[in-house]
Amino acid sequence: MSETNLPTPAENSEERLGVVHENLEGWIPALATVSEIHEALEKAFDYRGDLTITLKDGKKIEGYVYDRKIKGPSLTDCFIRVMPKDSAEKLSIAYSDIAALAFTGRDTAAGKSFAAWVKKYNERKAAGEKNIGIDAESLD
Repeated sequence: MSETNLPTPAENSEERLGVVHENLEGWIPALATVSEIHEALEKAFDYRGDLTITLKDGKKIEGYVYDRKIKGPSLTDCFIRVMPKDSAEKLSIAYSDIAALAFTGRDTAAGKSFAAWVKKYNERKAAGEKNIGIDAESLD
């Protein structure tokens, strides 16, 4: 933002192009308070990579968080749904059962925002390329 607290034209265009996501790869959030647990699990839901979840009984689950359910204010009323990396089974885990969380998998969406695509498109167009389309990029 500029000193007048109004967005600059560049900030306006970035806002129109989509949300900039945090780089969470490797992050191990503190889960000391109810607020920190909720915040970390919201970010886990938005993350496009695997996480390692350590349960209070010591069991570790590596997998992808694909859903969450918040049925009430208590941590026992809130659940994440996980697709484990090594199983076809889908798990439902209460927030209250989670001792630790680590963003261990590669974020497959990193650098692949709509804003990044528009930048690459404009660079290719300026270079004189023709027939530029929206092609899916490899995740590897």
